[in-house]
Amino acid sequence: MGKLVDGKWVEGSVISSDNSGAYERTPRSFREQISDGHPRFPAESGRYHLYVSYACPWAHRTLIMRQLKGLDRHISVSVVHPDMLESGWSFAQDFAATTGDNLYGCKYLYEIYQKAQSDVSTSVTVPVLWDKKESTIINNESADIIRILNEGFASLTENTEDFYPKPLRPEIDQLNERIYEYVNNGVYRAGFAKTQAAYDEAVSHLFAMLDELDQRLKGHDYLIADQMTEADIRLITTLLRFDVVYATHFKCNVRRIRDYAELSRYRRQLYEHDAINQTTYFDHIKRHYFYSHEQINPYRIIPQGPAEPV
Repeated sequence: MGKLVDGKWVEGSVISSDNSGAYERTPRSFREQISDGHPRFPAESGRYHLYVSYACPWAHRTLIMRQLKGLDRHISVSVVHPDMLESGWSFAQDFAATTGDNLYGCKYLYEIYQKAQSDVSTSVTVPVLWDKKESTIINNESADIIRILNEGFASLTENTEDFYPKPLRPEIDQLNERIYEYVNNGVYRAGFAKTQAAYDEAVSHLFAMLDELDQRLKGHDYLIADQMTEADIRLITTLLRFDVVYATHFKCNVRRIRDYAELSRYRRQLYEHDAINQTTYFDHIKRHYFYSHEQINPYRIIPQGPAEPV
C-alpha cells in the first residue's frame, strides 16, 4: 500500500490515526460534478467510466446506483484485482471477474491518478469516475458519485426513479451522517484502531447504531418512508460485508447481522434486488480484506466461511 506524493508513488501504510490511536479517513481529492448543461462535464453516453473494486463497499454503492438508474450501457467499468499490496490497487487479471484497465492498459490504479494530475498528492482509492474525453478524474468520493448517477443523467436515460427525493433529503442526510460515522466508517475505526480505548469506543458506537437501526426497521422494508433511498444503498454494502469480514477481521463480533431479526431480514430482502446481488462478489470481498491487510492478518489466511453469507 502507499500513496502519491507530488505525483510519485510512495510505499507505506495508508492507515492514518489521530493522537488517540483512532483511525482517520483521508478526504477525497477530486470533487467535480456531471449534469445536464454543465459547461465542462455534461451528461453524455459513453463519455464516462468507473474504476471500481468489487471488494470495496464505497465502490459497490456506485455499481448499485449505476444499475438502478439504467446507466450500464452509458458508463463503462474497469474492475481492479482484490489484492491491494505495495503498489496499491492493481489491474492484474489473475482473479475471476477482474477486467484490467480497459481504457489505457495501465498496471496500477495510481497511474490513472497520475494521468489526471501529474503532480497530485493523494491517497489512491476507488471508486473513480473518469472522463474519457478530457482524460481526467471527475470525482473519487462515492457519496458524490451516487448522487451524480442518480441525478446527472436523467435526460439521457429517461429513468426518473429518484433515490434522493427533495422532500426526504433532510432525513436522508441526517441518517446518512450517523450511519457513515458509526457503521460505514465505524467498522474501519474498530478494525484499524491502534489502542484498546479507540477500539472500544468505535465498537460501542457501532453496535449502539446497529441496535437502533434494527428497531427502526420493525414493520418497514426500508429506512425512510418505505421506499428505497440512497440511505439504504449506503448501508447495505456494509451489511453485506459484516458477517463475512468485519465480525472477525475487524473484531466487530459483539453480534452478527444474522443475529438481528430486522437487520437480517432487511439485508436478505435488499439482496434480492438484481442491482445488489449482481454487483456483490463475496470472493473479491474476502480475498481483499484478509489478504491485503497484512498488519491485521500477517499469514494471509482466508477463512472458508460463513457458509451462508446473507
